[in-house]
Amino acid sequence: MNKIVVLSTILLVFIIVSPTSRADELEDLLSGFEEEATPTTDKDSEVDLDELLGGFEEENQSFTLSDDPPESVLPDWLQISGSLALQSTVNFSQQAPLPGQPDYRGLSMFRGGAELLSDVHQDNWKARVGIAMFYDAAYLLNGQRQFYTDEFLDQYESEVSLNEAYLQADLSAKLDLKIGRQIVVWGKSDNIRVTDILNPLDLRWPGLVDIRFLRLPVTMTKLDYYQGNWNLGGMVIHEPRFNKFPVYNGEFYPFMRAIPEPEEPEVSWSNQQAAMSLSGIFSGWDIAFYAAYVFDKNPYVSDLESGQRQYANVFFGGGAVNYAVGNWLLKGEAAFWDGLRFSTIEEDKQRVDMLVGVDYSGVIETTITLEFANRHLVDFDDRLSQSPDGQKQDWQQFAFRLTRDFLNDTLHFTLLLSSYGIFAGEGGFERFQLEYDVSDNLTLTGGVVLYQSGDFPSFQDVGDNDRLLFEIEYRF
Repeated sequence: MNKIVVLSTILLVFIIVSPTSRADELEDLLSGFEEEATPTTDKDSEVDLDELLGGFEEENQSFTLSDDPPESVLPDWLQISGSLALQSTVNFSQQAPLPGQPDYRGLSMFRGGAELLSDVHQDNWKARVGIAMFYDAAYLLNGQRQFYTDEFLDQYESEVSLNEAYLQADLSAKLDLKIGRQIVVWGKSDNIRVTDILNPLDLRWPGLVDIRFLRLPVTMTKLDYYQGNWNLGGMVIHEPRFNKFPVYNGEFYPFMRAIPEPEEPEVSWSNQQAAMSLSGIFSGWDIAFYAAYVFDKNPYVSDLESGQRQYANVFFGGGAVNYAVGNWLLKGEAAFWDGLRFSTIEEDKQRVDMLVGVDYSGVIETTITLEFANRHLVDFDDRLSQSPDGQKQDWQQFAFRLTRDFLNDTLHFTLLLSSYGIFAGEGGFERFQLEYDVSDNLTLTGGVVLYQSGDFPSFQDVGDNDRLLFEIEYRF
C-alpha cells in the first residue's frame, strides 16, 4: 500500500504542473523583446547591408548549396533498419539469499541487444525479415552465474530469434495475402488483453515494458478482403507458439520448486489453428468481431502425479468497439471461451471476459487511460481454487495510465498502474518512466518498477522485486 501512496503523490505532482505555468514562465523570459525598435533611414540600411554582405560578392566561391539528399548505397527496393540497445535493472528490495541460492540484490540485468529489419518493396508485393538478439552480462558481472541452472541461463543470458518474417502481396484492389511470421492485433485496449489472443507474450520480465513490445510473432497465412468500410480477415495459424513464462531459479518464478516444462504441440496438419475477423471503421467509431479455434496459451497439468503439462484446444469468440466523443474515447471488449482445461478437474470450462475503458486527451500534451476487466468462470467448481490452479470465479483487473510530453515532445513521462483486485489486492505493479529523445535516433530511458504480491498465480511472492531501470537505444 505504501508503494501505491508514493506513486499517487508523483501522479498528482505531474497533473498539477500545467502547461499554463510554463507559458507564464516563458512570457517572463521574453519580457523586453516587445519594445519599439529605433527607426533607421534608407541610407543607413544600405550602409549596414553593404558592411554585412561584404566579401560575399567575390568570384570563384569554393562551395555550392544543394537540396539533393545524399545518395543511398542501397537499391530503391531494399530498406534496412534496426536498433542497438543497452538495458539495465537494479533490484533494491530483495532480501539476502539462503546458502547456495542466487543473490537477487543489486544488478539484475545488463543486457545488450540488437534488432535488424530488412524490407523489400517491389510493385504490388513486399517482404520483411527481422532478427533480434541479446546477451545479458549481469550474471557474470555480479558473480552469480554458478548459482543458476543451465535452463535458466539458456532463457535469460542470451538469445537469437527470428521475429517478423513474411511475404505480403496485393492480389487485387480488394484482396491482400500475407504469409509468414507476423503479429495480428485484435481489440482496442493497450493495457489489458481480452480479445487480443492470437500472439503469445514474452512474460519473463513482467512490468518492464508495454504489451506492444511483448507480442511474439506466429507463422500464419492471412487473407484480407476489403469492401467499403469493412475488412474481412481469415487466418490459418501454422505454428503452435506459446507464452514465455519466468523460469525456475529466477526471482519471478511463482513456485517453490521446478515443475516439468509443458509438452508443446508440433507443427503438423492436425495442429493447424484457424481464426477470422470482421471489422468496420466509420466516422467517430469502429467495431470488430472475432472468432478462433486455437491452442490455449496457458498450459494445464494433465497428470498430477507426473506433473505433465499440456495445451488444450479452445474456441474463442468476441468483439470490440471504440466510440469517440470530443476529447473522450470510450472502448469496450467482450470474449467467450469454451473448452478451457484445468489441473484439478477433468471437465472443460467456459469463461466470459468483459472490458470497459476510457481515454481522455483534454489536457494539453497529456493522455489519461482507465480500464477495467472482469473474467468470470461459468459454473465454478471449488476444486479450482486449489493448487496448482489457484483460480477464482471472478478475477478483476485494473489499469491506469498517464502519459505526458514535455520540452517540445522530447521528454515523455509515463505512469502505469496495473493490478488484479482493488489496490493490487491480488497482485500487480506500478511503473514510473521518463524517456528523453536526445535526437531522432538516440533515446535515454529511466524509471522504477514496484511490485505487489497477491493470489493471482503470476504475482505470488513478487513483492521484493522492485527495481530501477535504465536504457539507451539507438535506432537506424
